[in-house]
Amino acid sequence: MKELSRSQTIILITFLVTIWGISWPIYKIALEYTPPLLFSGLRTFIGGMLLIVVFWSKRKEIRWKESWPIYLISSLFNIALFYGLQTVGMMHTPAGLFSVIVYLQPVLVGIMAWLWLGESMTRLKIAGLIIGILGVAAVSAGGLSGHIAALGIVLAFITSLSWAIGTIYVKKVSLRVDSIWLVAFQCTFGGIALTSVGSVTEKWSDIVWNEHLIFGLLFGIILGISTSWVVYFKLVSSGDASKVASYTFLVPLISVASGVIFLNESFSIYLLVGLVLIGVSIYLVNRKPKSSLSRPLESFRAL
Repeated sequence: MKELSRSQTIILITFLVTIWGISWPIYKIALEYTPPLLFSGLRTFIGGMLLIVVFWSKRKEIRWKESWPIYLISSLFNIALFYGLQTVGMMHTPAGLFSVIVYLQPVLVGIMAWLWLGESMTRLKIAGLIIGILGVAAVSAGGLSGHIAALGIVLAFITSLSWAIGTIYVKKVSLRVDSIWLVAFQCTFGGIALTSVGSVTEKWSDIVWNEHLIFGLLFGIILGISTSWVVYFKLVSSGDASKVASYTFLVPLISVASGVIFLNESFSIYLLVGLVLIGVSIYLVNRKPKSSLSRPLESFRAL
């Protein structure tokens, strides 16, 4: 996998966190007119099919015989479990608390990448990941009230864990599979699973086809699912998984800020505090080693 230049990386990361960040208020509006699992299933399935149609001329790179297990495993962790558990879990837990737990993902990715991919783990990186979680917690503080069920907390953690495992898995197999076809088939298979479950547990007749739903669906299909996952996997495949994951701390920040701008949601000091903490977090995780604080923790990995 060819490494990206610094400018390419910055452009792709900016695109990714912006799209994922603004998707939350867009989906929030769309979900007023559709059952959640059917909405998740439709946008992932159609997003995957769109990629298949657009890149069908390069179908030789699919290498189905040797790659189909990779497509299935990735669809399980990155789509079916991630989106399915997220949809169900948010019914049992306040959105703010749920997002804090889900965004343990960069921390889990950092630990897994250290243990299984041989990426460096330093004291500064550990500090940065912890500060990032505190930043997400600050941004989400407004949603930390309300009914909290143990089931919701468990589902949020499993959601985070499945996303982290999916990210590490993709990084590990990145040289064996084409990233575009990986996204295409993970979305298609995952979308089929979500739509099937939604068809059993929800009603198609509850979908209200209006401009808000159609816009949310089209945004998800084109940008929120197909394009953004291709960008995410390209970044993960070409660099440190833990460093790329650290930038996803920005997603809930952009999400809350988008809610303030487009949905007239209230602004609070927590947003500013979260911005500072997340900025510090990303700096520490991506800072090049210069001191004893940045010394790799090899002794711990050997335990």
